[in-house]
Amino acid sequence: EVEKIQIKITSLSLTESRITADETIQQLFVECRLNNFLAEETPLSLPKLPSGQRIHYNYSTVINVDKEDNHAEREYLKSILLKPDLPADSLKFTVVSDPPEDEQDLECEDIGFAYVSLKEIFQKQRDIIEQDIDVFDSQDASALIGKLTVTVEALNALRSVHEECK
Repeated sequence: EVEKIQIKITSLSLTESRITADETIQQLFVECRLNNFLAEETPLSLPKLPSGQRIHYNYSTVINVDKEDNHAEREYLKSILLKPDLPADSLKFTVVSDPPEDEQDLECEDIGFAYVSLKEIFQKQRDIIEQDIDVFDSQDASALIGKLTVTVEALNALRSVHEECK
């Protein structure tokens, strides 16, 4: 029962930026991705709110990393723990603009990215519980566009994988 990573996307608040100013951006959803083989997204896209107000998703998902059925995920976690220079050691959260119903010619557009380092969770031996993480502009990685409140409970799974590495 420890062989899983629990993820919760609680809410998103935007700061004043090109995102809040852009009237074509109206509905937002959030995707969570583990490396290149697993992506989950909030089932609802919710209306963009003015700067400082929280958009509540309260979406939870679980990534199973047990030996039997989820070998690829497990091997990936091993590589995070064993290879100190692996760049992709993070869960990546993407804030996506969902075009309005009447604008179906518009594409979904990635507008911001946020990261939680699984390696850091293991190094600090501490899960991330309802923590605000920075969301950076997809067009300018130095521009902060908001905060995403997330929970990532991965420590037990990482400990289990680490034991196996020994």
